[in-house]
Amino acid sequence: MRTALSIEAPCKINLHLRVKGRRSDGFHELESIFLALAYGDTLHFELGDAGGADEFLVEDKRPRLGEEIPREGNIVLKALDLFRVRSGLDRPLRIRLEKRIPLGAGLGGGSSDGASTLLALNELAGTPFDKTGLLQAAAELGSDVPFFLLGGAAYVTGRGEHIRPIEGPPEFEVVLVNPGFPSNTAKAFRLLDAHREAVSIEGKLHGKAELSEQSLVDALKGSPSRWPYGNDFLELFLAEDCPDSSPAKDAYRAILGRLQDQGADFCGLTGSGSTCFGIFTQGGAAEKAVKSFRTDKSVSGPGVFTLLTFPLARLPNRVLI
Repeated sequence: MRTALSIEAPCKINLHLRVKGRRSDGFHELESIFLALAYGDTLHFELGDAGGADEFLVEDKRPRLGEEIPREGNIVLKALDLFRVRSGLDRPLRIRLEKRIPLGAGLGGGSSDGASTLLALNELAGTPFDKTGLLQAAAELGSDVPFFLLGGAAYVTGRGEHIRPIEGPPEFEVVLVNPGFPSNTAKAFRLLDAHREAVSIEGKLHGKAELSEQSLVDALKGSPSRWPYGNDFLELFLAEDCPDSSPAKDAYRAILGRLQDQGADFCGLTGSGSTCFGIFTQGGAAEKAVKSFRTDKSVSGPGVFTLLTFPLARLPNRVLI
């Protein structure tokens, strides 16, 4: 049995995100297209001798520093506790997290860390759980965690626990641009609910044309310039009658406008923010876009960071070192 290993925890973007009605359990019904990217955190695990204590270290390697990375209540430790309960693993662990994915960025960093922890612990414990067991544990940890057990691209519904792996898109490059502030997911959902209620009361609510699951999935195979995807949170933040989102509105408009000017075939917001992304299919255009942002920080103010990455192949975080 292995006693030490390292594992990658990639980030994701939502190419498409629709928020539907609130469920009886308090969560919202979602519809999304997830795509894993070749950028993320790294976790290192080492089994200790019986009778010792767990150790959890965090190395902050984020491109911009901001809110302190929590250790108490960290999803890595929650995943460890959950795995111990389910498996009976009782040996102490030394865990070191190299944190690169910013907090509140819409990139799924915490969820990916949780999923990778489950995968690593399962390997160290001699694989007591099959894929079904791991997916059940992942769903208990958080809404987006199950996706990161699979990676690649997926059509995701429910609160994030229903995952249909799909064929990945053609080759392209992805530019991530974060405006230098985090987004609070719970607050964003409350704002969306309040905005929809207000609009409905004023008689302005117009239903969106619903695209079928298959049409959304099939669109991913085509040119990004023809993708029918959208993000309800981005539409909310850019709405003229949503004054509470003014700071984000200005930043998102500036970033998305610059991405379009630099030749992005498709651009959007991931999750409920705060990271914007551009999809580039023309050689060299993505690199030029990154240079444009890095040399002119006035587009989104101090604290912005820009990264060039690309879609990741399926099952990226099963590769254990």
